[in-house]
Amino acid sequence: MKLISVVPHDHSPKLVLFPAPGLSVLILLACAGGALSQTNVTVGTPGELKKLSLEELLNIEVTSVSRRPEKLSETASAIQVITQEDIRRSGATSLPEALRLASNLQVAQADARQWAISARGFNNTLANKLLVMIDGRAVYTPLYAGVFWEVQNVLLEDVDRIEVVSGPGGTLWGANAVNGVINIITRSAKDTQGLLVTGGGGSLLQDFGAVRYGGAAGSNFFYRIYGQRFDRNNSVLANGNNARDQWDMTQGGFRTDWFPSDANTVTFQGDSYAGSEQGAPADTKVDGQNAVGRWTHAFSQESELQVQMYFDRTWRKIPNQLAEDLKTYDLDFQHRFACGERQTIVYGAGYRLMQDRVKNTPMFSFLPPNRDLQLFSGFVQDEITLVPERLKFTIGTKLEHNDFSGWEVQPSARLAWMPATNQILWAAISRAVRSPSRIDSDFFFPSPPVPPGVTNFSGSRGFDSENLLAYELGYRIQPFSRVSLSAAPYYNFYKDLRSVDQTSPTGFVFENHFKGEVWGIELSANYQATDWWRFRGGYNYLHKHLWPTSTNALASVREGNDPQNQFSLQSIMDLPAHLQFDATVRYVDTLPSPNVPSYLTFDVRVAWQFKSLELSIVGQNLLDHRHPEFVTATGRHEIERSVYGKVSWSF
Repeated sequence: MKLISVVPHDHSPKLVLFPAPGLSVLILLACAGGALSQTNVTVGTPGELKKLSLEELLNIEVTSVSRRPEKLSETASAIQVITQEDIRRSGATSLPEALRLASNLQVAQADARQWAISARGFNNTLANKLLVMIDGRAVYTPLYAGVFWEVQNVLLEDVDRIEVVSGPGGTLWGANAVNGVINIITRSAKDTQGLLVTGGGGSLLQDFGAVRYGGAAGSNFFYRIYGQRFDRNNSVLANGNNARDQWDMTQGGFRTDWFPSDANTVTFQGDSYAGSEQGAPADTKVDGQNAVGRWTHAFSQESELQVQMYFDRTWRKIPNQLAEDLKTYDLDFQHRFACGERQTIVYGAGYRLMQDRVKNTPMFSFLPPNRDLQLFSGFVQDEITLVPERLKFTIGTKLEHNDFSGWEVQPSARLAWMPATNQILWAAISRAVRSPSRIDSDFFFPSPPVPPGVTNFSGSRGFDSENLLAYELGYRIQPFSRVSLSAAPYYNFYKDLRSVDQTSPTGFVFENHFKGEVWGIELSANYQATDWWRFRGGYNYLHKHLWPTSTNALASVREGNDPQNQFSLQSIMDLPAHLQFDATVRYVDTLPSPNVPSYLTFDVRVAWQFKSLELSIVGQNLLDHRHPEFVTATGRHEIERSVYGKVSWSF
């Protein structure tokens, strides 16, 4: 259990008893202080990818910004791409570790299994302003409008790339694409043929292994199946004691890609996982399954139709707190076509049903415990070429209806100027919303009835969407053949942010009585020093200021905990005799509330690769014995220096 002091308006401190693990983080969140992308170059194995020139890497086509393929160098948005080679050479062992390579994200490890990941502020282990998709499937929980990162256990060898867009994506992607979009895109089954076996172990990642096999039936049907497992060790507390948060997970899945004709692609894929997370008084259990089907039909080079359906089930049981079973059914389509010689229109519509079933306890409750939540959506975007190959204007909007706040309109306008083939200057203004979640509306702590004099928190049935009006600028240039640079300054104005309002000496309720502004700049660079040595990195500056709009709102309460400065640099080096030497440096500034000291990390990977065999040793957090990166309701956990070895064999 954990004691947290809440100071009401009469300034007499009230001690509130919170359970340490699991959903106690939900309270801390509110009450703690303060279509499948392709490239226009043939990319197969990682060995082929690392041979691409910087110019070819900038010509990789991305789809997350406009829902259509466009060259990275010509994209009018603050986007960074993490390639399969970047991930492999970093030594990352999980999706959150791979996301550290995007300098436009705030990524912090809270303990052995919890992560805080956001873009442009409001970071928390339950951050709710970032949309995350895996092959078009939104990994979203309506419980708090965020992501349970520990169960997003993608086989990293299957990831083609990760597109990270900072800034509003609401025009095309909808609610929760407020501060950014993360789109994880896995490789086609056609590109993962043969057998892959990996395994290893170490100090923090105790043991891990994966097997994948890809085959074909005829010349146009390809498939793969895989299985993987890991066991991760505990983090430690500030006093050096074992935090007892070790965990394990086993996962398997498949993917098929069928090409019945040159114009049609049919993809079907799915995953199933189960795991155990150590805790007191008993372990948390998790499991889930998903299936995605997608059909893409190309009418011409300028016109394409895509229809996608997916089912996703997640289940978790936190002893003495609650259990949740969530089933999501999603159907959407989109159509892209040219309208004359100077316009490209993309439009689409979607429907999502989320069947959320919660088993309440005397400690926490969501009332009603069972809800069927529906989401209806549609979007349209028009890209207009004002001056061929020089000036483009893009305008569009997303229209959504959810069961909490009703209809939401999210328009955006974007202007892109390309004064030369090696540079682009763009500006945008967008409106985006974070639609309410169940914690905002249905949450009660403790469960009713509440005895007189007991401090209690609850959601509000009148809770409305949080609103953002974002102003962005951007400049991307390749001044030399081996150098690319980008800068993206921005100003975000938020209103109707979540607040904690005091309604009685012991009663607190979630409302929309905060405003705020966040401004900053994101810088990134790529430098191909030689044919065998490449650098990539970036710097992120962020300033956040929030203020209450009601006398009942607790002025001391702030959402998120964000560093003002952060910097990262990745070095990828190929040495003689089939050796590789890679290093990643990260600096993260002090977190203000609750305070977490600044830290500098240094990761090193040394590998020997010969044909289909690769042996590697990775050291992580080598500059200190241990350090904290975030604080949760369970206290301050610290991440220790670690090392692991890995063997990878493919044939």
